Amino acid sequence: MSTISVVIPTRNDARLLAVCLEALARQSHRADEVIVVDNGSTDATAEVCAAAGVRRIAAEVPGIAAATALGFDEARCAIIARLDTDSVPPVDWLERVAAILERAGPLSAVTGPGDFYGGNRFARWVGRSVYIAGYFWAVGLLLGHPPLFGSNFALRTEVWERIRGAVHRGVPPVHDDLDISYQIPPEVAVICDPTLRVGVSARPFESWHAVGRRLAMAWTTFGVEFRSEPPLRRRRRRTQWERRHLR
Repeated sequence: MSTISVVIPTRNDARLLAVCLEALARQSHRADEVIVVDNGSTDATAEVCAAAGVRRIAAEVPGIAAATALGFDEARCAIIARLDTDSVPPVDWLERVAAILERAGPLSAVTGPGDFYGGNRFARWVGRSVYIAGYFWAVGLLLGHPPLFGSNFALRTEVWERIRGAVHRGVPPVHDDLDISYQIPPEVAVICDPTLRVGVSARPFESWHAVGRRLAMAWTTFGVEFRSEPPLRRRRRRTQWERRHLR
């Protein structure tokens, strides 16, 4: 089975990071390396990483896009898996990720949804029924393939090598998963498996301010992407490639 790097960008989230790292330590297929990209934490993040025996690197450029890109650049394995600090993967998560990407081949990525925990009932409903469902439906329609969900995705190193120069790592208010999704070229197979699930905190949906912040980042991200390549041109390029190669 292919080797796997797990990348986790974080900032001042030591308590939830410890839970995520404990879940990774229980995987049926253990990661070959775990990279925590620390974006200026002032809490116990360094101590949590040291106790778990994982690699911690400092991100000098602010923003989650820069942190994720740095972690992917530093990854040394055939598969790069991505979790958020508050992700809690089930025990077979990495085993299933590796099996899916082994079958799909070197130019592939896989993603799945999240099961929200914590918060109140309304926050969990917003996360499940509005955010996740809307993200996969609306962005998938725009892209012509499933988008990657930042709390739960993985890609082959060959895919990262093709897009690493195109991601907007220097723009702090950019959603890294949406940015990476937009940069994926037509020849890459993106697999969305609804049964590949991880636990995700519902805290971003506990207030309208937090929801508004995520939507503002999405709006900024779309603006950046559309300036680089308008969506209709991107869809046309993908459609033309599919007609030539998937007949």
